[in-house]
Amino acid sequence: MRWVIVGGGAVGGVVGGRLAASGHDVVLVARGAHLDAIRAGGLRLHSPEGRQTLRLPAVGAVTEHEWRPGDIAVLAVKGMDTPDVLRPLAAVAPPQTPVVCLQNGVANERAALRSFANVYGVHVMLPASHLAPGVVVAHSAPTPGGLDLGRYPGGLDDTAERLAAGLRAAGFASDARGDIMRWKHAKLLLNLGNAIQALCGPGADGIDKIDELLREEGTAVLRAAGIDVATPEEDAARRKGLLHIQPVEGTPRGGGSSWQSLERGTGTVEADYLNGEIVLQARLHGMEAPVNELARQLVNRAARAGARPGSLTPDEFMAMLSRF
Repeated sequence: MRWVIVGGGAVGGVVGGRLAASGHDVVLVARGAHLDAIRAGGLRLHSPEGRQTLRLPAVGAVTEHEWRPGDIAVLAVKGMDTPDVLRPLAAVAPPQTPVVCLQNGVANERAALRSFANVYGVHVMLPASHLAPGVVVAHSAPTPGGLDLGRYPGGLDDTAERLAAGLRAAGFASDARGDIMRWKHAKLLLNLGNAIQALCGPGADGIDKIDELLREEGTAVLRAAGIDVATPEEDAARRKGLLHIQPVEGTPRGGGSSWQSLERGTGTVEADYLNGEIVLQARLHGMEAPVNELARQLVNRAARAGARPGSLTPDEFMAMLSRF
């Protein structure tokens, strides 16, 4: 089994690095300065336990990899980039290739299933960051994170069990689950605050209230849509004792994925597949989701403009919401 990690950033880089360090065969697909740095000096994996440099094969696109039976395509790109990965992947990888969606949001698996018969979703519980080329950081130790997974749209098979076993061997907590999308929808609700964290900055006074509004609205929409979601109690029980976030030398703990996108100035965020999923479901079921829609619009606008995290205050957001 060879793990082809498509997107070697924060989550993909940490997972790929840990797998390689535990003896698995890993190929990274990366781009730009990050790819150049990995090729020149290896992937540098930092954690509370120290630093490792891992010499991994790295390519710039899925079409540059020679696909063979036994390869696992692990998608670790953001949701808005999934279509641009799947099109060339379907042209070069055998249609029976397992595709693992190591991603937030709930739309990636359905997109992958159009081209590949064997698709797996992952409930990602992994505090990681990627702010410098060639460097990825895991912020929790001794367990870097939880990566439960299951077949999409549901069920278990031998591949899911093998994938979970491989992730456990790399130090992750990983259970194979037959109802993985219940858990991914629960994570979706947690991720709705990513946009406001990026806009206002982690820890801004008043951000918790907005986060609560986003989740309450999201919960109501998913319930109206008839979507089964793991309960907060279930999610809390799964996370209990799992993560132990600690300082990493030289790398202060920042924010989530959207915060990191603004911090790096990538020009895009994945809000259309997080807050936008709630907006979509609301529209499909004759509802409105103004809190998530405003957050989606504002963080997309900030990304396009190259704004840095903290460009908006929670009070300004609430004032805009009252007029929205």
